[in-house]
Amino acid sequence: MPYRAPVADYRFLMDHVVGFKSVADTDRFAEATPDLTNAILSEAGKLSDEIMAPLQRNGDLHPAVLENGVVRTSPGFGDAFHAIAEGGWLGISADPENGGMGLPMTLTTAVNDMMSGACLSLQLNPLMSQGQIEALEHHASDEIKAIYLPKLISGKWCGTMNLTEPQAGSDVGALRSKAEPNGDGSWSVTGSKIFISWGDNDFAENICHLVLARTPDGKPGTKGISLFMVPKFIPDADGNPGERNDLRVVSLEHKMGLHGSPTAVMEYSGAKGWLVGPEFGGMAAMFTMMNNARLGVGTQGIGSAEGALQQALDYASERKQGRADGSGAIIEHADVRRMLATMKADTFAARAIAMACAVAIDMSTATGDDAWKARAAFLTPIAKSFGTDTGIRVAELGVQVHGGMGFIEESGAAQWSRDVRVTAIYEGTNGIQAMDLVARKMMDGGDAASRLLDEIEAGAEAARPTRPVMAEAVWQAAENLREATDWLVAQDNLQDRFAGAVPYLNAFARVLGAHYHLAAAINGDVARVKLARFYIKRLLPEHVGLLVHVRQGAEDLLAITPDELRA
Repeated sequence: MPYRAPVADYRFLMDHVVGFKSVADTDRFAEATPDLTNAILSEAGKLSDEIMAPLQRNGDLHPAVLENGVVRTSPGFGDAFHAIAEGGWLGISADPENGGMGLPMTLTTAVNDMMSGACLSLQLNPLMSQGQIEALEHHASDEIKAIYLPKLISGKWCGTMNLTEPQAGSDVGALRSKAEPNGDGSWSVTGSKIFISWGDNDFAENICHLVLARTPDGKPGTKGISLFMVPKFIPDADGNPGERNDLRVVSLEHKMGLHGSPTAVMEYSGAKGWLVGPEFGGMAAMFTMMNNARLGVGTQGIGSAEGALQQALDYASERKQGRADGSGAIIEHADVRRMLATMKADTFAARAIAMACAVAIDMSTATGDDAWKARAAFLTPIAKSFGTDTGIRVAELGVQVHGGMGFIEESGAAQWSRDVRVTAIYEGTNGIQAMDLVARKMMDGGDAASRLLDEIEAGAEAARPTRPVMAEAVWQAAENLREATDWLVAQDNLQDRFAGAVPYLNAFARVLGAHYHLAAAINGDVARVKLARFYIKRLLPEHVGLLVHVRQGAEDLLAITPDELRA
């Protein structure tokens, strides 16, 4: 059966789990009425099902290629992108003054999830433009905004993010790209960048590159970095693509997945660019884009999980093997049912976390309240990491459900696993997300974490009269997590925090997932009650072992020498 966008799941989450009503009740997002929200979800679901999903296999089998310096994209991708652009989907949350809809990030998150499940390779293109739009809205000059934002929001032009260099990797401060002033307000940008998603295409009028580079007075490290807008074609006096800039795609990477998305090696040879934000303010401007993209990448993992789950469910419902009761299909076997239930329960948990993060972002935008800002910041690395890890686990289980056919490329099951794998790596590896969570995000002494735990425990208390067993399990898990959080905050040696950072993030996600499943059980039908019971009884207990790992510190870990690892 074809992909089916999870529109009903999003409606339920907004109405009963993540508190979207509080967003719609603000003056800032008053236009996000139930009728408009339902229309957005329905139309995005239709686009995902009918336009994007048929391209999923096509992008894998007929990847983007570089021919004589021109990137040729997968057949059908150009038409589908134009459909996305014409529907206004690139600018859902963008400022209406520049042609955007000005709607909540929560709706953008839902749409990105659906599109990711339909065709992740293509969805990555709008995600890059969305991140660039937000960075320009916050940091660019009025002149740059006037030229670029309407074109990016309309989809006539596409945006990219240029951070990584061959020698730098995640250490952005080690970049070597440089920018020299031209004396007329523009700069000459020179350098090489790698891993540039959608570095070029054959369906947009222009490609707008945000490039990190160091100016002559830039100090070593991240504090000396500036951000530049470097277009493929330099806009003329009317703002239309003019002279070809001195930049090029050197090659396209040969990847394990996401074949439909061209990942470019870029070369800039004195290309003309314009400063975005103040000189030496490059990292602040780029982090605006990256924070947007991190939530978006989390939803890519969730969308991929949804697609893999749907395919596995369809296969398991039809495949007859062994002595199975009921329909005779493998879905009747207990272990297959376990895998499918795990896939569905984790996908819901990850989706709820991402939606809660988006709600916090929207409330922060609408109110300016520091508590909402802190919650959004705290949830972002969890949403990114758990969303992508869930996508990887669910896609892997999908291959297993298919059995031998999962290892055969014609089934398409392996593509979900290959495509989603990179999401745990780009936009900050999941290890870096976890380190950020236990370090920078705990500079408040654990206040943001504590407020979330208070909310989880309050939810458990409210559920006790009707769901006492599940409520007690969630409440106790929150207490366990609180004790581990207090321990982490007390560690002055960051290595002791970093050694257990990934287990801590995963434990927090497990408990948050239980919290949202419990809310679903209180407000949903019998199927949601059963799924919540499965998650809380079988998956939530994983947090106990994770928290044991958290509190071990770094001493025994770092005592294992590199030579001993090679022995």
